Amino acid sequence: MDLARTEVAPRKSRKESATRIGLMALPVAFFAVFFAYPVAAIVARGLKIDGVWRFGRIGEVLAQSDIRHVLWFTTWQALASTALTLLIALPGAYVFARFDFRGKQVLRAVVTVPFVLPTVVVGTAFLALVGRGGFLDQLWGVRLDTTVWAILLAHVFFNYAVVVRTVGGLWSQLDPRQEEAARMLGASRFAAWRRVTLPALSPAVAAAALMVFLFTFTSFGVVQILGGPTFATLEVEIYRQTSEIFDLATAAVLTIVQFVAVGAILAVHAWTVRRRETALRLVAPEATARRPRGAGQWALLGGVLASILVLLVLPLGVLVQRSLDAPGGYGFAYYKALTSAGSGIFLVAPIAAIGNSLEYALAATAIAVLIGGLAAAALTRRTGRLVRGFDALLMLPLGVSAVTVGFGFLIALDEPPLDLRSSWILVPLAQALVGVPFVVRTMLPVLRAVDGRLREAAAVLGASPWRVWREVDLPMVRRALLIAAGFAFAVSLGEFGATVFIARPDNPTLPVAVARLLGRAGDLNYGQAMALSTILMVVCAVALLLLERIRTDRTGEF
Repeated sequence: MDLARTEVAPRKSRKESATRIGLMALPVAFFAVFFAYPVAAIVARGLKIDGVWRFGRIGEVLAQSDIRHVLWFTTWQALASTALTLLIALPGAYVFARFDFRGKQVLRAVVTVPFVLPTVVVGTAFLALVGRGGFLDQLWGVRLDTTVWAILLAHVFFNYAVVVRTVGGLWSQLDPRQEEAARMLGASRFAAWRRVTLPALSPAVAAAALMVFLFTFTSFGVVQILGGPTFATLEVEIYRQTSEIFDLATAAVLTIVQFVAVGAILAVHAWTVRRRETALRLVAPEATARRPRGAGQWALLGGVLASILVLLVLPLGVLVQRSLDAPGGYGFAYYKALTSAGSGIFLVAPIAAIGNSLEYALAATAIAVLIGGLAAAALTRRTGRLVRGFDALLMLPLGVSAVTVGFGFLIALDEPPLDLRSSWILVPLAQALVGVPFVVRTMLPVLRAVDGRLREAAAVLGASPWRVWREVDLPMVRRALLIAAGFAFAVSLGEFGATVFIARPDNPTLPVAVARLLGRAGDLNYGQAMALSTILMVVCAVALLLLERIRTDRTGEF
């Protein structure tokens, strides 16, 4: 009997390994061809001269005072944005975790809308709010454009949901009776929170802070629109060196610097996530939420609602207001102007960008769901260094310069059998790279929650791996799959950094159209940019509201 078990175990282990490798094959090939290869091509084009690598160029570039200023500002604003986001969003995380109130589900979708909005739209919204001639300038004479404060507030707007959903998701599952027991033993409210709750929350807070730092460290659209010529992050400088100065060597060096920084951030983030997954005993979120009690809790709820209204809703409201504020009075004049191709900016009417974006996003969603679904299924098969490395690989597109990827597509994918520069599929491929991490992060917790014994029973009865997935996993993760597809669609719709290089003038996407309209002088171009941004915002908001309606869990995590 024991001999039979020892013979079965290796066969089972080999079969699991073969299944895992088979699931990983297509995602690894996809990332190798459409991520690693374009990035490597750009680095080689910049640092390889006459067949010889010139690594000394790295030191020369980093020695330049203007480049050091870019590195300093990139790091400083990321740290400041992360601290400010945590300060403002942590009370919101507590409210969503511990309070039960009417409209909570809709409000959760509202705070998530800014996160999936294109960074171009976020920059446009704050330009309408705090820029020259903006809402605050007209109302009180307050103008924050081309200043650091505008950038920091825009980053809080963009990343508020990361903290609320990551920290609030764990906070809602912490048993409040532990803190209550500490208070019964004589600890003050603050002491009980500091000694009991805060240590349990620290992995989630650290993970959220690292993700906010990552998104702000690689910020592009927000800084490009609000920073002006004075302020530039690494991402903005890579774009400038690539598209305006055509200094690929400097762009390659900055890409390497950003790649190393992002790799370190993701490594630390993976460590914090593992701590969060294994260190706690959790309870159902419904068991911890209750209606606010007492004046203090109602005041906290009111303060959080006021902060959401001012920081998140007001910029979006001003965006809508500016899109309707036409020279002849409030109306839809700017929206009607979108149907005209006479601006000279595009070969088609700006309204065509809506259809283009929807078509590209649908194709990108299909690719992202296929690649991300296979990757998530592979990650549920045991753990180890190989799996953790594969998981980190899937997250890299969120931090590596999208500008580099987009330009790399033009440089690398220009020869058979991958001569795709004139193909429409190039844009969805670039967008899918950003969508895959969201698919994986959405589906992985649900797949890991499926009892592995159900898969084993199906396999013992003779089911193939594909049938096991179809009959066991798919019915349980169907809703998670729809949510993952929704997130992939929203982020694909708003991808800008790579698309700005590869979208053709006769097929612009919405973010590219907004950026090009803002780059032209004139009230008509500005108004059309506001109108397109509003349309894109509404599409994203509707998608998020639908996702909240079909979400099965209420942990609030992505």
